Amino acid sequence: MLIKVGSQILTHRDRANLKPNQYLLETIERLPAFARDISKETKAQVLERNGYTCQMCGFGAGDPDPFGGNRTVRLTMGHILDKSKGGNDSANNLRAVCTNCNEGLQNTAPPKPDSIHLKSQVRRATVEDQKFVLDWLLQKFNLEVVPKGKPT
Repeated sequence: MLIKVGSQILTHRDRANLKPNQYLLETIERLPAFARDISKETKAQVLERNGYTCQMCGFGAGDPDPFGGNRTVRLTMGHILDKSKGGNDSANNLRAVCTNCNEGLQNTAPPKPDSIHLKSQVRRATVEDQKFVLDWLLQKFNLEVVPKGKPT
């Protein structure tokens, strides 16, 4: 949380040892705030690419919010590599994330698994789960399976 002059104040969402309504002034030095300058076009591109679903929990925009009674899921832009760690606002560094998953994540998101780890996980899965992953990827990227020997 930043106050207007730029001093960083931490809450229970930033530090596990703080209770609600407890705050910690981490520094009195003014810290630069990042500009929120993600264009509407970039947001639309990311939402379309991600199928209007949260890339962490899978809920879609407009689905009933599992934590909010009558509320619905709202999607926001989440940085894959946080701006404080050198990330930028390009579409390649953004993903659709629901407000529940994005809340309090500040620099705590686990690293993305690499391709070798992903392959090993899929190989270890049951054939039924492997087919599910294949069907999901085909649908996500709007692709079709062409049997061997058939012209494309």
